[in-house]
Amino acid sequence: MTKQRVLSGMRPTGKLHLGHLVGALQNWVELQAKYDSYHCIVDWHALTTNYADTSEIVANGLDNAADWIGSGLDPEKSTFFVQSLVPEHAELYLLFQMVTPISWLERVPTYKEQMEQLSDRDLSSIGFLGYPLLQAADIVIYDAHWVPVGEDQVPHVELTREVVRRFNNLYFRSDSSAAGSSALVEPQALLTPTPRLPGLDNRKMSKSYNNTIDLSDDTKTVQNKVRQMYTDPKRVRADIPGTVEGNPVFMYHDAFNPNVAEVNDLKERYRTGKVGDVEVKTKLAVAINAMLDPIRERRAQALARPNYLRDVLIEGSQKARVVAQATMARVRDAVKLTY
Repeated sequence: MTKQRVLSGMRPTGKLHLGHLVGALQNWVELQAKYDSYHCIVDWHALTTNYADTSEIVANGLDNAADWIGSGLDPEKSTFFVQSLVPEHAELYLLFQMVTPISWLERVPTYKEQMEQLSDRDLSSIGFLGYPLLQAADIVIYDAHWVPVGEDQVPHVELTREVVRRFNNLYFRSDSSAAGSSALVEPQALLTPTPRLPGLDNRKMSKSYNNTIDLSDDTKTVQNKVRQMYTDPKRVRADIPGTVEGNPVFMYHDAFNPNVAEVNDLKERYRTGKVGDVEVKTKLAVAINAMLDPIRERRAQALARPNYLRDVLIEGSQKARVVAQATMARVRDAVKLTY
């Protein structure tokens, strides 16, 4: 029986960190056994906000692929590919533009949020306004049934469904020769249970804030970053009872320390003023490094093989393009643009 397809992607805008691990990668690893998994380096999406400096996009994409393998994704089981190596994405995106009202794009919640958060750059471009529609093309061109997302990304999947519904109604009608099984698939959101992890400084975790622990950080770097983590600001001495709830150090313990008994003991002593921040953070660094060790090892093995990551992405892109070309043949026939 043919597996249903899952499509997901990441923008190659920098190093991947613990937020990517718990927010996406761990889930992708579980899904690859159950679904036909396609994972995309969405480099055109990186251009929507980083068009002024494209010098690191390719290097970031290769580095991200190393982190995917380090986290447990297997290119023998999942298809790794690069968006810009499959130009059919752009063709479907263009056709979607013809039928999508601008108001649908303007109401996407992350559009205004990013305009505010990235106020240091000019985002008044068609590319930035249209990125949710490009995302729709990324998904639909592979007949993906599922898109693993967090709750904040559900509106993007809903927009995709609306666009597909409109496109199918216009071009894949029941009275059309291209109707029925040829119609584009309406994808569903596959909600990812994600622990809410703040950055090391208790702000939103973001590469731009320099408040992340990266998957490629070495043991010493992790120790130094954990040592600087934000904790209860009212607790100026170890014998003062501290607050555990909402404390980033304990949120990270819950996420990355598998020794539940140790975590519960630390919480109890913290609440009663019987443990210092140094011990709590030292044990957290040990737990995070233990979790990262196999990721580092797999990552190093991938990076040690000359051209391996590039070959994986090129071969995966060739495979993905075969699927995309078949979809576009159906679409061109339905739109009656076959000459």
